[in-house]
Order: sequence, then structure tokens, then C-alpha cells
Amino acid sequence: MADDLEKTEEPTSKKIEDARKEGNVAKSMEFSGFVVLFISALIIIFYLKYVSIDLEKYFAFITSLIGKEFTKNLIYQIVIKSFLAFIIILAPVMFTIMMAGVLANVFQTGFLFTTKPIMPKLEKINPLKGFKRLFSAKTIIEGIKMTLKVAVAFGVGYYLFLGFLNEIPKLALMTVLEQIRWFSQKAVILIFSMMAVFLVFALIDFIYQRYSYKKSLRMSKQEIKDEFKQTEGNPEIKAKIRQLQREMSKKRMMAEVPKADVVITNPTHYAVAIRYDKEKEEAPRVIAKGVDNLALKIKEIAREAGVMIVENRPLARELYKSVEIEEIIPPKLYQAVAEVLTFVYKAKRV
Repeated sequence: MADDLEKTEEPTSKKIEDARKEGNVAKSMEFSGFVVLFISALIIIFYLKYVSIDLEKYFAFITSLIGKEFTKNLIYQIVIKSFLAFIIILAPVMFTIMMAGVLANVFQTGFLFTTKPIMPKLEKINPLKGFKRLFSAKTIIEGIKMTLKVAVAFGVGYYLFLGFLNEIPKLALMTVLEQIRWFSQKAVILIFSMMAVFLVFALIDFIYQRYSYKKSLRMSKQEIKDEFKQTEGNPEIKAKIRQLQREMSKKRMMAEVPKADVVITNPTHYAVAIRYDKEKEEAPRVIAKGVDNLALKIKEIAREAGVMIVENRPLARELYKSVEIEEIIPPKLYQAVAEVLTFVYKAKRV
């Protein structure tokens, strides 16, 4: 019984889907943060040079205001110029970063829209539960990850910076343009080195979050049984439904027996009722069949309806095994069945 209560089983697809509807998905904030940071770095490096002219124009406009008296018209110009500068310079950057954050989350969880995580819940403002969350294992792990990440990033950055210091004496021999180029190169090296560190931590956290998510959704054997009952129905009820369906099918079959042309038997174990409508059907059709007690019942109904019963042991067995109810007999049995029907039609004429 204890095994039924232990959560040792992998979550079912329904459990995962229900969790998604609640907004509970495997998501690494480290991975999302890395993608946003990486896109931001690329924009700073490659995009800003394309807007340098616009930046120069904006700063020239700002510096031209020095010493001027602020009037209503001048303030209006400042607002318009600043707004246009924001649209031209910052809006594409902010939009790209925002889309990077969205795509990073979609990559991890797929497209998901739900308002349940932001719905107000009393437990969220419960001080006791808030205190427990503050000192939970998850919070401690997050704190350790953050500390470790900062320490490694600082160590890598410090190591690179020491290497850069050895080249500083050479700067005195460079032109201003060369110095700017040197600083730019070192900045790129430093930025992408930090990105490499963050990428490693993001991938580790991505894998850990997937594992932790699956572990949190694990189910006990009893939960799987209960879910099966909810989704597939109670096995006992399904068995009862199948029994009722068999009984209804049996009643419909028995109602067809009086319409048969002949019942072929073996004579005790098998009984197969055959009907042949020359105008509507291309070959005789099995309309009822049964073994043992059901065979006896078919023969009883046939006698009451005046349907002839013919004993043919091999044919009865073959019809029962190879032809389902309401199916036309196969060509290989045409000859044998035709002989039986010919005998029946002659007997009726007599």
C-alpha cells in the first residue's frame, strides 16, 4: 500500500497538460536572462554604430540649448526632439530585447497563455507561507547559484583584466583612434567571456529546471489509477456497458433469426442462420450465429418461426469461424451454401 502512495511514477501527459493550464511549466530564468543579456550585448556592439549620426544630432541639439532661455516653444521642441530620438534610437533596441525575452520563454515552454498564475490567492499574502518560501530549499539553491555565478564571472573578468593591464603601457604609443579601437576590442572580449560564463550556468539551470519540474509532477501508482478512472472511465462501469452492448446485439441478432432461409448446425455446438435475398444481395448473408446455449436458442427460435434446420457439421463450423454477423459469405463457401439452399427451396416446394 505504501508503494501506491510514493510518487515514483513519471507524470502522465494529462498531468503535464493540467499543470500547463495552471501556468506550471519548466522554465529557467537563467536561460531567459542569458538570451536577453546576449541580445543586448549584440545590439550594443553592432547596432549603436548605425545610430551614431542620430546620437550626434541629438547631443548637438542639447548642447545648443546652453545659455538659451527656456520658453514654452523651446520646451515643446525639446519634447518633440527627445521623443523622436527615443523612437529612432531606443525603441528598436527595447523592442528587440523584449522579443528576445518572449522567444526565450516560448522556446522553453511553447506558446502558453494563461491568467491563473496572476490570479489573487490568499495563500500568497500569508506571512507564514511567505516566511517558509523565503527559507525554502529552492530559495537557498537559487542563492547558491547566484553567488557561484557572480564569483566565477568575477574570477574570469579579473583574470582577463590582469592580462589587459600588461598592454596598458603600449597605449601611450598609440593614436587616439587606435586607443579607442583597443578599448573596444577588450570590451568585446570581456563581454563575450562573461557571456560564455553565463551560458554555462544557463544551460546547467535549464537542465536542472527540467529535471526538477518532472520530479515535482511525479505521481503515485494510486494517482495514475485514479486518473485512468477519470479519463477512461471506471473499468467496472465500462465492463457493464460492454455487457449491455453485447446483450442488445444478441437481441437484435435473435430478432433476425425468423427472417432466415435456413439454419445450418453441426448439430449440437454450432448454429448459423443464413438469409439470401436474390433481388438485393449478390450472395447469402450470415444474420445470426452462436455456439452451445446460444446455438440451442437460435434453433429454438427457428423452429417456432418455421425456418428449416439443416445439419452440416463442417460447413457450420467454417461459417461460424470465418464469417461475422451481417457479412456476406466468402466465394469459397458459395458452392456448399448453394447446395443447402437448393435443398431447402425444394423441400419448401414439396
